[in-house]
Amino acid sequence: MKQLFLIITFFTTVGTLAFNEPLGKISGSVIDKDLQEPVPYATVIINDMEGNLVTGITTGDDGSFTVEKIKEGNYLLKVQFIGYRTFSREITISRDQRILEVGIISLEAEVAQLNDVTVVAERTTIEQRIDRKVINVGKDLITTGASASEIMNNIPSVNVDQDGNIALRGNSNVRILVDGKPTNMDPAQLLKQIPSTSIKSIELITNPSAKYNPEGMSGIINIVLHKNANNGFNGNLNTGVTAGENVRFNGSLDMNYRKGKINVYGNVGTNFGPRANLGRIYLPQENLLQAFDIKNERESYLYKVGMDFYLNDQNTLSFYTNQNYFNGGPEGAFRLIYNDNPEPSLVQNLDLNFDNLNATYNFVYDRKFEKEGHDLQVEINYNEFDEEENSFFDYEGNTDGFVAYEELVEEKRNNIIGNLDYVNPLSAHSKLEMGIEARILDTDNDYHTTNPNFSNSTYQYNRNIYSFYTTYGQNHDKWSYQLGARLENFQVDAVYIGEKVFEDDYFTLYPSGFLNYTPDERNTYQISYSRRVDRPGFDQVNPIREVSSPRLTVSGNPELEPQFTNSVEFNYTRKLTNKGSLSGGVFFRNINDEINQVLLEDPNDPGSLLIQFDNFEDNNSYGLELSANYKFTSWWSTNTSFEAYSQELKGVVGTEYLETDNTTFHFRTSHSFKASEALTFQLFGFYRGRNESLQMLMKPMYFMNLGGRYSFLDNKATISLNVNDVFDTQEFQFTDGRPFPQEGRFKGETQTVYVGFSYRFGGGKNSALKRKSRDDNEAGGGGMF
Repeated sequence: MKQLFLIITFFTTVGTLAFNEPLGKISGSVIDKDLQEPVPYATVIINDMEGNLVTGITTGDDGSFTVEKIKEGNYLLKVQFIGYRTFSREITISRDQRILEVGIISLEAEVAQLNDVTVVAERTTIEQRIDRKVINVGKDLITTGASASEIMNNIPSVNVDQDGNIALRGNSNVRILVDGKPTNMDPAQLLKQIPSTSIKSIELITNPSAKYNPEGMSGIINIVLHKNANNGFNGNLNTGVTAGENVRFNGSLDMNYRKGKINVYGNVGTNFGPRANLGRIYLPQENLLQAFDIKNERESYLYKVGMDFYLNDQNTLSFYTNQNYFNGGPEGAFRLIYNDNPEPSLVQNLDLNFDNLNATYNFVYDRKFEKEGHDLQVEINYNEFDEEENSFFDYEGNTDGFVAYEELVEEKRNNIIGNLDYVNPLSAHSKLEMGIEARILDTDNDYHTTNPNFSNSTYQYNRNIYSFYTTYGQNHDKWSYQLGARLENFQVDAVYIGEKVFEDDYFTLYPSGFLNYTPDERNTYQISYSRRVDRPGFDQVNPIREVSSPRLTVSGNPELEPQFTNSVEFNYTRKLTNKGSLSGGVFFRNINDEINQVLLEDPNDPGSLLIQFDNFEDNNSYGLELSANYKFTSWWSTNTSFEAYSQELKGVVGTEYLETDNTTFHFRTSHSFKASEALTFQLFGFYRGRNESLQMLMKPMYFMNLGGRYSFLDNKATISLNVNDVFDTQEFQFTDGRPFPQEGRFKGETQTVYVGFSYRFGGGKNSALKRKSRDDNEAGGGGMF
């Protein structure tokens, strides 16, 4: 029996040693070499000797770190922090040395970047994460425009039209976030307000995970702004002038003061000046030309004030408010020109003025637990929009039946969003995320007119959305995955002139899944699936007219249903050592009850056109995307992309059922030429191929931009010069109109010259505390990978 006991004990001990391999621990601390001060939140990475990531952590407030549960073997320890040179050291964990103390690691500052308020790379780079593509904005991209709107056309998969409307993968049903936060501001106006120099990166989330609000059929564009974390007082001044047919001005001032546990920041930005637009629509059956010549006046001011209060290492309170004031609108004329018989020709003069205030108030409480990455965050966001539109119309020519009149449209919107998000890294290789969200929107519209042919009206639109989501992710060496689901209750009712015209209440489940394979540090493969919804926007359901001319009326459809999309995509990214990267992807979307804008004959005015929105049948779309970010030489680099989109379109236009297969492609290329350390030139070209919808055939369009930038005063000051649409070819043209034969063109003021100046100032250095993880906007990245 004693021998049997010894045998069992022997095998048990061997088995225990075999299945419980001793794990090691590495610890140390990171300091600034010159200041001899700790560097908090520096990134500590453990790679194997082939360069594959094993694990990682960030340093604490005192610069210390401890990495546990490391198997025996040889590794490469790296320490990185923005503004410092990367530290690297080979280490070994063995049975005899399981606890390794590396001591004090001194980081050396990058001399050229030490005093900058924000550190901006020379070249734009692209990286693929598990649920998004990240474009890290460099100086070559900033130089191409003064605002976010102007640089967006340089981003793969993104298009911005002459009115500033944005589309992702050829579809305008896209959500715009800033630092991961929604805004009630019109996206076109919002993008024009954000200075390009304030942008750190642009994230394309084409297949969002269940953690995100599922609205936006083609996905999410998240603009991540620079966050100033430096001690003391720091700031950034930007100003510029755009000259074309008209002259426009823009400017912004960002300031930040950090002392101890308090961080206070503020921003003021403005742009003002007119922009010209023209439109021509020709109806051959009547030999009628409709001509639109409009000048849009605008005066816009954006103020932002915020504060972060670091109670201690675990608890942070943050608050900010955005106040955006806008005044302006279109002034010009709509002309009806009958070429065969000029007698009935008519001119409608218009003068519209929009005066609004868009105010946002945001509060966040962030609680960090002892375990790295274990976090609870409560956020409340309140948005209030108040607008008054005053319009005046009069007529010239054949004014039979037309009288001069005025209109007043008052709109009030209140939007409350509350979030509770919880993140728990269950182990070194897995993470659980859960959260609840409530979105409450109330909108009131009052329409008053002196036109005897129209009547006063009111419209109320109320929408409540309650959500619960959970995601779970794991990584296993070269593989990682994430699964998630979001359950939403959607409630809406609409009342027009005291009568309920629409009501809905339903539950919907939105699943998502991601699978990544990274065989080495140079190659990444990803496949993903998500279900999305595009709920009608307020303007799409508002029956009160948006535009009204003698032969054209634009209004919403209160009975519009939401459209749902099932999306599958595959992406591949390859890093080309220090030369750049290549990426490619394909996607498929199945769209149910697709929402489209339709051009109909006005039932209340035969012979006139009515533009509304309606639900079409189920449609499919496909796409292929290829992009390259490559440095040919030390002085020449490029960002180039090619996109092809195909759609099966089906639906009713007027009373006619139509089907068509449409394929179009986009090509864009941006080149940066470095003449010296201080002087850089840019060249950008864009081509959009022929595009067909159920209602028209859109002609190809192309344009080219040229630019240059010069830096001085130790890179603190920059002057930029851009010539946009050099050949004046950027315009929208269409033919083969349906249900009415028609052709037309719309042209904005695109041929312009821009001169900009920026200056960074402040005495802080980059060894200061980094802002909390909510400002990194990576907590919402769908897991830990």
